[in-house]
Amino acid sequence: MTGPREGARDILVGIDPVRAWHLCLAWAADEAQRRRLPLRLVLAVPPRHDTRRADDTPGQAALRRAGTERLAEAGDWVRARHPELVVAGELHGGFPAPVIAGMARQARMVVLGSRHLGRVAEVFSAGSLVVPVTAQAPCPVVVVGDAEDVTRQPPYLVVGVDGSASSRAALAFAFDEADLRGADLRAVHVWQPPQATGNDGEAVPPAQRALVSEATAGLSEKYPDVHVTHEVATGHPVEELARAAEHALAVVVGRRGRGGYTGMRLGSVVHGLLHRAHCPVITVPTG
Repeated sequence: MTGPREGARDILVGIDPVRAWHLCLAWAADEAQRRRLPLRLVLAVPPRHDTRRADDTPGQAALRRAGTERLAEAGDWVRARHPELVVAGELHGGFPAPVIAGMARQARMVVLGSRHLGRVAEVFSAGSLVVPVTAQAPCPVVVVGDAEDVTRQPPYLVVGVDGSASSRAALAFAFDEADLRGADLRAVHVWQPPQATGNDGEAVPPAQRALVSEATAGLSEKYPDVHVTHEVATGHPVEELARAAEHALAVVVGRRGRGGYTGMRLGSVVHGLLHRAHCPVITVPTG
């Protein structure tokens, strides 16, 4: 296996050494094909400490051999799907989250599969990937679930809009993705009425509706072939975005900043969608 390439701008996909990876890998391979980018498969072998013997080198060697075989299998699967795609496999020692988060600095995009762990398990499990990598990666991160998505025709993507810098980054990515896929785009802003009013049926203020059209104006000119709709929902952002994306190709949201290893600084909307949405969730960092 070769090491990371200096300045590489490819799509990086984390390969699970145990669970099925086909849905996640299919998403990543198809995206690499659309964007004409190389695909890099990464599998990390965590340190193993066997308390029954002082030297666990044979056990670690067995894990590395199994990882190498897993990467080779995944590479062959991708080449059968896209024979012309440039594919590389890399085996690394270390816990998966810090390994992949570190390599994300050289990637255009990171694609991960979801184990659908509970929030506590996802944050604190040594083998967890989704929350720590999503919090730290300086590039877009895609989390693909473990069930085949059923998209509605015509195909569409959903992007969350709130007027923030991270939302603008998400919009730019979502327009580009919709253009590449020939898909429609639903720009959704979720308005939460002030709790003091106690009126869930309160009319949406005109400024809230204007926010969406103003945010998409320049991008609609840049991507004239993308059919975009402006929507304002009332309620909780996680529930409303997940509902809008029920049959979407993906839901795209922005994320603010990068947290520590545990990812505890990840926003509540991103956290909620990672565990609530059925379609792939794409988070885009500011800048």
